[in-house]
Amino acid sequence: MIMTRHINKILFVLSAAIVALVCLLLVPPARAQMLPESREEIQLSFAPLVREASPAVVNVYSERLVRQSANPYAGHPFFDRFFGPNAFGVPQDRVESALGSGVIVGSEGIIVTNNHVVDGADALRVVLSDRREFEAELVLADERTDLAVLRIDPEGEVLPTLEYADTRLVEVGDLVLAIGNPFGVGQTVTSGIVSATARTDVGISDYSFFIQTDAAINPGNSGGALIDNSGRLVGVNTAIFSRSGGSNGIGFAIPSEMVRRIVDSAINEGQVVRPWVGLSGQAVTSEIARSMELERPGGLLITEIYPDGPADLAGLRRGDILLKFDGRDVYDENGLRFLSATLAVGDSAPASILRNGEARTINLTVTPPPGATEADLVVIEGENPLSGAEVAQLSPALAEELRRDPFEEGVLVNRIARRSLAYRSGVRPGDVVLEVNGETISTVDQLIDALNVTDSAGDKIRTWEIAIDRGGRRLAETFRL
Repeated sequence: MIMTRHINKILFVLSAAIVALVCLLLVPPARAQMLPESREEIQLSFAPLVREASPAVVNVYSERLVRQSANPYAGHPFFDRFFGPNAFGVPQDRVESALGSGVIVGSEGIIVTNNHVVDGADALRVVLSDRREFEAELVLADERTDLAVLRIDPEGEVLPTLEYADTRLVEVGDLVLAIGNPFGVGQTVTSGIVSATARTDVGISDYSFFIQTDAAINPGNSGGALIDNSGRLVGVNTAIFSRSGGSNGIGFAIPSEMVRRIVDSAINEGQVVRPWVGLSGQAVTSEIARSMELERPGGLLITEIYPDGPADLAGLRRGDILLKFDGRDVYDENGLRFLSATLAVGDSAPASILRNGEARTINLTVTPPPGATEADLVVIEGENPLSGAEVAQLSPALAEELRRDPFEEGVLVNRIARRSLAYRSGVRPGDVVLEVNGETISTVDQLIDALNVTDSAGDKIRTWEIAIDRGGRRLAETFRL
């Protein structure tokens, strides 16, 4: 009996070994096919990629002349009156220097960098990766996107450039490299992954839609390149989240589609004309999703439509939920503002919406915001409480320039001359005139007429009751002259 059990065990082991051998012969293990077979395959490296991309990344040096007085009380009216502004010697000029990075996007010498790198500079200098230096001309600076476009003269040489990546295809987890000049130590490359896309709540610029990465980004990297594993420009590095000033693994880059739009505007138009969709809304939260019986939160709930604006003409309505625009998910109003700003005026893009539970796609054509701009500012004159105030009719175009709500109505007080009647009346820049003597004010002409009304005897009225909006509060006051 004992011998039989041993024989059975031996037979079982032999059978299992034969089956395993057959499986190995018939099905080669997949992992064995993936093992490196040469020294080159073992020594995987980003070196070829960096070698190709790094010549298109440059250093940008900005210089600003600052006049510094030796007198610590210079500018104080009492001290200047009795001792003069040069009591401690003649003011001395000194040069402030700043360092950043840039990316060559045009082989004829077109370079893009961050606006904060060149802001206020009196002179700009670009140093290529081969250490050649060029004086740079500022072609366009756009504070709203924190991008600036420079031009150098390579004297006919074709410079290396980076190709724009389609960041609609960028996903969380993709490998990326950051190239720049951190702390002025020289060109440096760091690697990481895409940590997040479409970051709209960072608060760095007015058009927030950043790519977040854990590739080390430090001061001096601003304006440098964030590239993918094909060497294409994913974005321009612009900011870090840090409590110490160094990299904590949270960096942000402006996506390449916005970079391309600003560069095209600088080269072809000489200015940035931002498209407009003509709607406002709020992000669909969990509470809103439950109240509307939606499966999940997401999208932008449209709360206002500007009459005869692009959204109105396309057929969008209040209560619609905007899910996608131009093929990209929409999470909030900042995201929609960015996506529309990457289009050129007159471009059309599909808008995917949810209306009464039914999915629809509507084609929307973006246009310039209508109405008055800063160029249409008018100074009020004459004997009235607003004399000396610079005003303009509120419009989407003016709101875009002044970063105000495009749906506001009334006449905006933009500036006030010192010692003017408006200054003494207590009116402030940013106030919106709503009514004068009970008459609703919508235009500058209406305001001027209301301030110069005469009584039945033909005499000009000397009493005005003016209602204004100040930071969302309605204020009314009576003025007499």
